[in-house]
Amino acid sequence: MVILSLKIWIYKKMGAKINAEWDRLRKVAVHTPGMEMFFGLLDPYASLYERAFSQCDALREHEILIHTLKNELKVDVVPLKKTIVSMADENPVLRDELINLAQDNISFTGNDQEVKMAREEMDKNRAKLDSEHYFNTALLNPCIELGSREGSLMINLKVTEREPLSNLYFMRDQQIVTDKGMILSCMSKPQRTREPSLTQLLWKFIKEPLIHEIQSPGTFEGGDFIPLKEFALIGLGDRTNRSGIEQMLKQGVDYDEIGVVHQPSHPLIPGDRRDPMVNMHLDTYFNIASQGVAVGCELLLKNAPVEIYHHSEDGYIRASEQMNLHDYIKNKGFDIINITTLEQIAYASNFLCIKNGTVLAVEVERVAGAVLDKLESKAKIEPERYEKLLIQARKDYRKLRDEGQFFPHKKEIYQHNIDAYPLNLMNLTGGYGGAHCMTCPLKRT
Repeated sequence: MVILSLKIWIYKKMGAKINAEWDRLRKVAVHTPGMEMFFGLLDPYASLYERAFSQCDALREHEILIHTLKNELKVDVVPLKKTIVSMADENPVLRDELINLAQDNISFTGNDQEVKMAREEMDKNRAKLDSEHYFNTALLNPCIELGSREGSLMINLKVTEREPLSNLYFMRDQQIVTDKGMILSCMSKPQRTREPSLTQLLWKFIKEPLIHEIQSPGTFEGGDFIPLKEFALIGLGDRTNRSGIEQMLKQGVDYDEIGVVHQPSHPLIPGDRRDPMVNMHLDTYFNIASQGVAVGCELLLKNAPVEIYHHSEDGYIRASEQMNLHDYIKNKGFDIINITTLEQIAYASNFLCIKNGTVLAVEVERVAGAVLDKLESKAKIEPERYEKLLIQARKDYRKLRDEGQFFPHKKEIYQHNIDAYPLNLMNLTGGYGGAHCMTCPLKRT
């Protein structure tokens, strides 16, 4: 009993580790979007959103997501903002760390005297302002422009939000949890560059150690990583580059084999006009529902080359063999549930596996109409780029409606004994992601 207790204590001290996507999900981190989503919706395209949507409805959907995880699926949920703010309120040392991060993300412009006074006033108010104030400052990265005019207190004030973290609720991407531990990401897009500094604060507060931080010019995002016990898949493409993968192979993983999956160009979009957002991460066109069942769009899987790396005493060595993702995963003994082009762009594969054979999925039929509307708008502007994709998506919509087979309500799901919890995430998916993207698993057993 003493030895067993010691093993449990050591395991808890080791921090987050995940071996397989189908292991029982015990603990997950999320972020309920706040005012940063308002700024993101002012220009959805520039904010990396797919489309405009209702923020109020998105927040209700997120509440339901958390309720389902906690109360129905019995998963321990760690909310990013609430945890940081409450722990900062209770611990002066942690509060100072939050304040320092916030002050690193605020700047003042104007004449030297005004800027100096503003900085001094900010320092004097450290004890007076709420911890939430400082969290929001780090979230919004404001620039305060000061300009004097003649007269008493005649100061022009202009506040600019510089790349507010409107994508922060996609908590999958800022870090990766592997069989060795947690690795901090380096994000590909400038709109998301600051996100890991805020999630890193959470890991520090709750004592989840980092084993590595991806260094520039490397980029790596969590949606490009899928652990599969003896092996793992890593996506290489628009969001995760070669340098980031090389760092992961050296520092971040210990699986027997790694499959590096090249992001495929969509066959229905001309090669010289490719749109990487259509399948930006590996989990946007491929995922694991159980130990022997994968879900993916075969059109993309068959166009996604895989480099195979074997673990050795000298590190990971690339094998001479190469195949596409479809054949690779079939050779590993997985059955593949195929999803249509429309289902893929409507986030069918972006489900969250809760345990072997149980998934928290997007109710695709609810999302499909909004996705089609947006695709139609894009096709009107750039018909040579999106017309073929739109034609296929419309065809898929008619067929899925006629057969009543929208994911996850597909006969293959039932045939493979997959228990699906579908959620209406029509608004939240407007940010370009589903339940998988919105969650950071911390513990699976």
